[in-house]
Amino acid sequence: MELFEKVAYLKGLAEGLALDTETKEGKLIAAIIDVLDDMCAELAVMQEELYDVEDGLDAVSDDLSEVEEVLYEALEDEDEDDEDEDDDTEWFETTCPVCEEEILFDEDELEAGEILCPNCGEKLEFDLSDLAAAAEEEDED
Repeated sequence: MELFEKVAYLKGLAEGLALDTETKEGKLIAAIIDVLDDMCAELAVMQEELYDVEDGLDAVSDDLSEVEEVLYEALEDEDEDDEDEDDDTEWFETTCPVCEEEILFDEDELEAGEILCPNCGEKLEFDLSDLAAAAEEEDED
């Protein structure tokens, strides 16, 4: 039996007993039944609102799943692109004379002739003129 039906049953019992609502006890029982009836109505409204919230939450969850799927696919594609770029990049390594940490840098940074140590900020300069001269001598031989 539903809650509404139970309260309706109590109302019917009170009417069937010819409950005198002029006595103190009758007034109390009638008031209790009215409060129960009001509570049932409020619970029904709250239950409908809860169903609406559940439906909205399901829709948001579905949308979020779609966004996550698209985002993860984009991140995977980006990682694959990064891996492809890393395969083509030649890396160099040096040690900072100040903090003595190892520094990795690519060919573009080497050709620029200087880098900043990411650990201490020291500016490291590279003189590539000796390498260019050595390469020319090898080509002449």
